[in-house]
Amino acid sequence: MDYTLHRSKFLKMDLSNLSFVAIDFETASRHPDSACSIGMVLVESGKITDEKIFLIKPPSELFEFSYIHGLTWEDVKTSPTFNDLWPDILKFISRGSFIAAHNASFDKRVLHYCLKRYHLDIPEISFLCTVALARKNLNIHPANLRSVADHLALELNHHEALSDARASAKIVLEVIKRQQFNTSKI
Repeated sequence: MDYTLHRSKFLKMDLSNLSFVAIDFETASRHPDSACSIGMVLVESGKITDEKIFLIKPPSELFEFSYIHGLTWEDVKTSPTFNDLWPDILKFISRGSFIAAHNASFDKRVLHYCLKRYHLDIPEISFLCTVALARKNLNIHPANLRSVADHLALELNHHEALSDARASAKIVLEVIKRQQFNTSKI
């Protein structure tokens, strides 16, 4: 099932009391179930109120993307598997009304494949893509996370899961701020 929260529906929500979770996965390889780190940021009523980061032991020792995120098998080999972490991850993401992610299709795919690997139920939670928000609501091009963070003067340790999740949360908050400002002018 497609649980994508469309930008237009998001903009029609009551944004003043909005709670959501921004996430970011880092993967070890091209396999979508190879999550090796997840960062999660909870936003409640316009403020970041909680953050979590977990290292994840992927199902294989294959690490193709260490050059991107700096993580290796040695860093995660004693970490819990996704299956072990799922109760904590689910508890955290259930605190928001949707999940925001930069290039949400990637993070949604990683989540779904990790859940499938361990025969876990896929929760019915919508994803909002901050790439689309940056392009269409903030008119930022290109809309990769580095460019958007630079444009908005956000701190970013790119490809560190918690930093990327925090930046995604702040992009949503910036859209909300500008939307409320524009609405108050009407």
